[in-house]
Amino acid sequence: MDASTDTHGVKREGSGSLAEELARLCAEAGQPAAGDRCRELAGLVAGLGMEPEIVDAAAIHPAVQACVLDLEAVKQRYPGPSAALCADLAQLTDMSPELHGQDPAGFAPDQAEGLRRMLLAAVRDVRVVLVRLADVLLSLREARDAPAETQRRIAAQCRDIYAPLANRLGIWQLKWELEDLSFRFLEPDAYRRIARQLKQRREEREAVIGEMRERLRGELDAAGIEAEISGRPKHIYSIWRKMQRKDTELDKIFDVLAVRIFVNDVRDCYAALGIVHNLWSYLPQEFDDYIANPKKNLYQSLHTAVMGPHGQPLEVQIRTHEMHRHAELGVAAHWRYKEGGSGAGAFEQKVRWLRQLLEPSEAEASDDFVQRVREEIMEDRVYAFSPRGDVVDLPAGATPLDFAYSVHTQVGHRCRGARVNGRIVPLGYQIRNGDQVEIITASKPSPSRDWLVPRLGFLASSRNRAKVRAWFRRQDREQNRKQGRDILERELSRLNLKSLPVADIAAQLKQENADALYVALGTGDLTASAVANAAHQLTAQEPEPLPVRRRRRRPSGGGGDIRVRGVGDLMSNLARCCGPVPPEPILGYITVGRGVSIHRRDCRNLLRLMEQQASRIIEVEWGEDDEARYPVELRIEAWNRDGLLRDISSVLSDEHIGIIGSRSDTDRRSRKASIELSVEVPDLETLSRTLSRLERLTNVISVRRDA
Repeated sequence: MDASTDTHGVKREGSGSLAEELARLCAEAGQPAAGDRCRELAGLVAGLGMEPEIVDAAAIHPAVQACVLDLEAVKQRYPGPSAALCADLAQLTDMSPELHGQDPAGFAPDQAEGLRRMLLAAVRDVRVVLVRLADVLLSLREARDAPAETQRRIAAQCRDIYAPLANRLGIWQLKWELEDLSFRFLEPDAYRRIARQLKQRREEREAVIGEMRERLRGELDAAGIEAEISGRPKHIYSIWRKMQRKDTELDKIFDVLAVRIFVNDVRDCYAALGIVHNLWSYLPQEFDDYIANPKKNLYQSLHTAVMGPHGQPLEVQIRTHEMHRHAELGVAAHWRYKEGGSGAGAFEQKVRWLRQLLEPSEAEASDDFVQRVREEIMEDRVYAFSPRGDVVDLPAGATPLDFAYSVHTQVGHRCRGARVNGRIVPLGYQIRNGDQVEIITASKPSPSRDWLVPRLGFLASSRNRAKVRAWFRRQDREQNRKQGRDILERELSRLNLKSLPVADIAAQLKQENADALYVALGTGDLTASAVANAAHQLTAQEPEPLPVRRRRRRPSGGGGDIRVRGVGDLMSNLARCCGPVPPEPILGYITVGRGVSIHRRDCRNLLRLMEQQASRIIEVEWGEDDEARYPVELRIEAWNRDGLLRDISSVLSDEHIGIIGSRSDTDRRSRKASIELSVEVPDLETLSRTLSRLERLTNVISVRRDA
């Protein structure tokens, strides 16, 4: 085996002789280009610091793709782990999106993320994904002389799928080149413009960086800090992204000029940062401490921007050698793969692998840490394709029924069968990564109760079983009727409209009767807000009174414009006991010395007065003053918290409702608060909307209008 050298100058055994052997085989088979690809891919993977068996697999893969060797021949000719790795690599290549009819230039963000997650979940050894990334990079390099359509197709896949995947795995060495080449093919004019501007200023940048390096070298040596200093090339795609994000030109980007400082430990990182800030003025808004707060892919470094020599802004990055190794190679820098196992389940193997891969600190090695990383990198999921090429994300062990419910609930309800890769399969078939699934549906929904039995294996997802249970609940009319009655009574109680006939509300909402109304509310076909709107319409439909002289005055207490039938001008007041609000039906009671007291028709006090002194009851109606406001008493029950009153006031302010008075009381032991508010509202519709918004506030238990 020939020795190769990785990017950090470390000698390691590579696969030079194997690559040469495969190149000869390809040449003899009339496929010299495949032979060149064997050498190039093996060399690129060796440069990532990978083990000999994965480098061997990278060397073999182009020969398999060119049909010079098949997988059976690989097993016989090169027995060992490389053959299994080649099989996984072939599987990833077969999942290339264009093989499933997907337009590679049109990935939606969610679909691109699904493909990336599928690539990670589809293989037993994540090192295979690194080889796939290297393979795609070679394809992108070779596309320099390809037709423009081919360039754009490959570049779109790299931009949407593979460059973000390299970023997720933290492999900067592959990520930056995938991004720059993709940008070159997809946005050639912008690429050439930025490249031209960078070239014109190259000598100036090199002179500034050289001056900075010499100054830093002297100061770091004087402080006894052992360090390496280098200029850092800023990649064209990242410059363009920053220009777009900040809506600025190239000369306003601080990190086009950049210097990297590599030290031995974290303490020296912060010491070097102090020296940099003492030498040049720094820009506080451009400082980031990724050592104390690493990025999601565990990238660590100190980033600062300073006004360097000659007043030119530039970026300085400070990190340890180990941090730099991880930044360049990502997961490849941390790989500790062990062949075989003790027979533990797939989940335990993945958790063990994740612990090795990411090397969490003792404080981080908790269930929360493992769960978070597992969800982001290697969650137990399977990924299948629809006939149109859409990627559907499913739980491990998912069946065609799970697939159907993931597409749409109604597709699941009407599912009667399925084809997987063109073949009819039972509904309990377990889907595998890369399967193409077609659902056969009936004209009407008809789920089976057997689907709810986990041991029968029809549904792996508890969420999808809940959808089936919900369908059966919709069929249970009596249960829905009870729930709907509760919803209606709660809404009418909240609005203090209990006397409103339910039959009238049902007719207003175009329901046959009260039972139909209850069922519609219980199944969710109608909502509580629909009840409030219906109540508003009903209270506004009072019969027109006989023509009378209108009284254009605002009664004391904000009563608004009242029309009094059959009498002359009288002072009027809104009764405090019921606080009527337009367009609720009202009656007047002639008091002694205080004019006419205006009550709601269902007010208990008014009903008592009608029995005792019916002669004093007169017909009244609301006037037409659009700017009138009417007092209403509200009671709010809530668990006390900071900012509760502020949030309540914000809702009232948004609805343009004024507060006349307020009183609150909090039980110190239970932390339960009772708040009474006197407010002014223009009409019942506004009141209903406001009550709904207040109920949605955090910690609020109930909101109702006081009689």
